[in-house]
Amino acid sequence: MLETLRNAWKIRELRQRIIFTLTMLVVYRLGSHVPVPGVNPAILADWFQSDNLFGLFNVFAGGALENFTIFAMGIMPYITASIIMQLLTVVVPKFEEWSKEGEEGRKKLGQLIRYGTIVLALIQATGMSVGIFREAVINPTFFSLATIVITLTAGTAFLMWLGELITERGIGNGISIIIFAGIVSRFGPGVLQTFELTRLGEINPFTVIFTAAIILGLIVGIIALEEGQRRIPVQYAKRIVGRKMYGGQSTHIPLKVNQSGVIPVIFASSLLMFPGTIAQFIRHPAARWFENMFRVGATLHTVLYVLLILFFAYFYTAIQFDPVKVSNDMKKYGGFIPGLRPGRPTAEFLARVSSRLTLAGALALAGIAVLPVILQNFFRINIIFGGVGMIIVVGVVLEVMKQIESHMMMRSYQGFMK
Repeated sequence: MLETLRNAWKIRELRQRIIFTLTMLVVYRLGSHVPVPGVNPAILADWFQSDNLFGLFNVFAGGALENFTIFAMGIMPYITASIIMQLLTVVVPKFEEWSKEGEEGRKKLGQLIRYGTIVLALIQATGMSVGIFREAVINPTFFSLATIVITLTAGTAFLMWLGELITERGIGNGISIIIFAGIVSRFGPGVLQTFELTRLGEINPFTVIFTAAIILGLIVGIIALEEGQRRIPVQYAKRIVGRKMYGGQSTHIPLKVNQSGVIPVIFASSLLMFPGTIAQFIRHPAARWFENMFRVGATLHTVLYVLLILFFAYFYTAIQFDPVKVSNDMKKYGGFIPGLRPGRPTAEFLARVSSRLTLAGALALAGIAVLPVILQNFFRINIIFGGVGMIIVVGVVLEVMKQIESHMMMRSYQGFMK
């Protein structure tokens, strides 16, 4: 990886893209320290001491929500709008038609995602300022609340524009890199805290070394999970179109072990943190019991966490991968899997393989997500990233490195293309 970065730095275009990306991340981190006017963040400190829904959002926002800065909502409204649009593409014929139109169709869907982001940001900002965090507003007049709502919405819109700018002129997916930067920003303070506790004797040094080794093992496991795939061989029969002959070559269908990415973990975490968050608003002993049952690390929470990851992995994979469509496309262009007839047998085979891969990937994903929680409860040490953050960080690094290598490869082939 270091050798790739060293070689990329020598190429002027890539060096400019890397510098631009780093500059935009500096802008993002500076904005994460600009407070929203009319809010006292010290009152909100208790909200982020426990593992609730706001704590998860605070991790993705890089601590901006805890300090209630202009980027307090982060890029989560954009991610939510993107996921909703993906789900609607399956059920709304017009959206499905646009998704098949190529670049023009993607532009239309992208515009709808932007509008949806602004709407969701307005709703979320209103709920935060008027409802949940109203006690932190210094002067809760209409003008003051409107200023807070507009500021929070503008911050999310700016981050959305910044992410798209990084995608266009920088390296990697801009939205993913912004989330990556927010999570990694908490790494330094977490390491310093662990070092200080170790120096004071509150944490055993061997515990820190053992935990670090486990984390390195998890990173290796995440890389294997992200890169692992089943390659199904496909043979295309020769066919004549006009005076030209097409087909006759062999290729493969790469089915990833983890086709759903980090979406199942995010969905499962958000869903399980929601009951505990609601219970915090209710002053009753039953609510305290309910909150403890859904506390991160509790037995019920862990079991439900694993089951929900499995469910969302299958659900999201079913949306992303359609074996019947793949089989029909292969049959249309004269392709077949050796030993299987085109059509229904091929679709059933692809569905069976996809189901087995999804099970293996979902179990591995659940293990990676749960293990840091178990370690944190057992050794009483702050894992800093957690399972969700670790998967996102490793995935973004792999994506950026692949894009850098792709730029370098395209540059190597420019002489043949001209």
